[in-house]
Amino acid sequence: MTEFWLPLLFATVLWFVATGFVLWLDKLPSHTWPVSITMATVASGFAMGGIIATAEETSPWAAYVAFACALVLWGWHELSFLMGFVTGPNRNPCPPDARGWRRFKLAAATLIYHEVAMFACLAVLMAATWGKANQTATLTFLLLFVMRLSAKFNIFAGVPHLSTEMMPDHMRYLASYFRIAPPRWFFIASVSGIAVLAAWLADKALASHGGIATGYALAFALVALAFLEHGFLVVPWQDTAMFRWAMPDSARKRALQKSNEKVIMPDDTETNPLAVRQNAVQ
Repeated sequence: MTEFWLPLLFATVLWFVATGFVLWLDKLPSHTWPVSITMATVASGFAMGGIIATAEETSPWAAYVAFACALVLWGWHELSFLMGFVTGPNRNPCPPDARGWRRFKLAAATLIYHEVAMFACLAVLMAATWGKANQTATLTFLLLFVMRLSAKFNIFAGVPHLSTEMMPDHMRYLASYFRIAPPRWFFIASVSGIAVLAAWLADKALASHGGIATGYALAFALVALAFLEHGFLVVPWQDTAMFRWAMPDSARKRALQKSNEKVIMPDDTETNPLAVRQNAVQ
């Protein structure tokens, strides 16, 4: 059982610290961002080297290294997006009259470069580890990519609870594409699929040994975290509260004040949260 619970703890702690670190870097003054993204790019180069170096290894330590390296690559993409370096051609709020396909195209244009960059990185990882024994890095990045897409589609389609307190001021136009609405069929399908995938990964982890078991257990941890992330979209508790430690004191006080303000739920499911939530980023 140690082969299962230790990777679960490792993945959870590393994900929590890495997410907080990315948010902390993003909350620093904007003049520090070029240095941050440069250092992250250098770290990503070493991470890719670590993935290639451990691709033939089947020991548990190799799975841990590959997992950590994949998170470094993922962190670079998240940082480049939050800082506005890799986003999309559309940086304007959603027009009030935008509906259906037009709204989808405008929303996709706000982050399409980011999505393409992540897909290209995934393709590079697949090519670098193709036919290799250690697929932990590729599986990790693939799961992060798919789970994040699922969350984005659900936020676009509409969920009961959204949090924008961690959103950078220069990116707040993105919230105009969010929608507060009851859970839809896509949400039910998403969480059901995630639950089935988590159960399958847990079974594979418990049935395997060595580095293979570690890799599956690490993957299970990510999917379990994704299940929780989706759950926070339908419960009145902000998961971003866990990362307020990563915010500067002034931003933390502002976020705490906003989180205590009343949330007004709209009757119109097409309404965006910035127009109806008093806790939207000002």
